[in-house]
Amino acid sequence: MLHTSTSALTESRVVAANVLADLRGGEKLDLAFDRRVDESGLDARDRRWTQELVYGMLRRRAWLDAMLASRVRGGLARLEADLTDLLRLGANQLLHMHSVPAYAAIAQTVELAKRRHGLGASKLVNAVLRRVDRERDALDPVRERAVTDPIDRLALEHSHPRWLVARWVARWGAAETAQLLATNNTEAPVILRPFGIVREQLEAMLDASGIMTEDVPLVPDSLSLAGNASGSGAAQLTELGAYRQGLFFVQDPAATLVARYASVPSGARVVDLCAAPGGKALELSRDASLVLAADRSLLRLARLRENVRRLDARNIVLLQADAKQPPVRNADAVLLDAPCSGTGAFRRHPDARWRLAASDIASLSAMQREFLAAAAGVVRPGGLLVYATCTLEPEENDSQVEAFLAEHPDFRLEPPRDGVVPDAVMDAGRLRVLPQRHGVDGAFAARLRRIGGRTE
Repeated sequence: MLHTSTSALTESRVVAANVLADLRGGEKLDLAFDRRVDESGLDARDRRWTQELVYGMLRRRAWLDAMLASRVRGGLARLEADLTDLLRLGANQLLHMHSVPAYAAIAQTVELAKRRHGLGASKLVNAVLRRVDRERDALDPVRERAVTDPIDRLALEHSHPRWLVARWVARWGAAETAQLLATNNTEAPVILRPFGIVREQLEAMLDASGIMTEDVPLVPDSLSLAGNASGSGAAQLTELGAYRQGLFFVQDPAATLVARYASVPSGARVVDLCAAPGGKALELSRDASLVLAADRSLLRLARLRENVRRLDARNIVLLQADAKQPPVRNADAVLLDAPCSGTGAFRRHPDARWRLAASDIASLSAMQREFLAAAAGVVRPGGLLVYATCTLEPEENDSQVEAFLAEHPDFRLEPPRDGVVPDAVMDAGRLRVLPQRHGVDGAFAARLRRIGGRTE
């Protein structure tokens, strides 16, 4: 069995270590994980276990580091980065993965260290993890480090960069920030959007296949995989008849709400300028006569093409194009789902909190401003421009909209009609979805009408 073998190194742990090496090389977690798992041929159960190991470790990284640092002579800074990651993986198995016996967690990590770094490194790993195991009931990095500053404490307890915690405490206060941090450290559920079928029909099909579902906050016509189904069952979705028939796609409620807030008129010609991986384009295609789904990345467009083909979404046309220089004009509606810091989606991308630097927000803001100006030129007079992000940061959200409106007097903020999205996620005419308040990913959107010409 995977979790008890100590005589041979399990492929799952090798994959985990390789994924972390890819992250250190600049690759993003979801892409590195999928590629390494596919190359290794892990089955659905082992894939799920490996995901729990890697994603869980990244969600706890700062806490694990503080705990390990006091148990490694000279601290973690003296170790090779790869060896530090192996210690993190071993400690995460020991302390947080209850399906893994302590002896297996230690022996497997020791063997991994021996293969990657030699005998000396394996002895260090063995000593450190055995000490962690002995002291597991008394581990408390906050107490050990005598942390008294409230922001330092939140950052360590919830394993987030201090600079981000400080920003959020200044905006929402300590209590709400703590709720946001805790939400970021939960596993995101798998949410299904019915396509070409109503919710009740899809629910019945999934139930017949042994897949239990639950209701979804804010988007009642979506379905959430229940309990264990959101874990091991999620990897088996591609084997379901409903999947092969193109009767659903996966989308968080926040993304669905962005498309609903856009409230694109029936029969409209829509341009989605940063379309991949394509969930919002699919959602917009329900009402639009045509969705031109553009993205600069051919790799990302290939992933979108797979979904478009599976769902037989014939009114979606793919285009490789740079959003800074879109080769189209006179669209009825344009969605600019801008590249952003992604701070609203940390529960899905636990690596993002460690990649992001404070300076990135300023550089991203400058890029978003350029994208918005280019997108404005695509909208026909009387048409709509919808600016959206999955970040919580005001420089990338409200400040962008206010600056755009000041520089483009031919646009005005125009909220959708009442009831299009729940009142709970509307704020001064803009869509604002917050993980700590709404229990889904974070999202922001502003619906901007270009004055002149016909409107709908």
